[in-house]
Amino acid sequence: MPFVNIQITREGATAEQKAELIAGVTELLARVLNKNPATTFVIIDEVDTDNWGIGGQPVTALRLAAKAGR
Repeated sequence: MPFVNIQITREGATAEQKAELIAGVTELLARVLNKNPATTFVIIDEVDTDNWGIGGQPVTALRLAAKAGR
């Protein structure tokens, strides 16, 4: 019974995009590891950019700096 947890920043992933991720991960596990899709769980957690850090900086600050640098 595979359990996959996908964590992404909350920046506007659509329901269709999330459904495609769920279907794609399920298909990948079935194809590569012969796992039963009926017992494959895929969870998508969306995390606020204030709560996600890269290189010691919150993603919110990194996004703002990238926009300012354009």
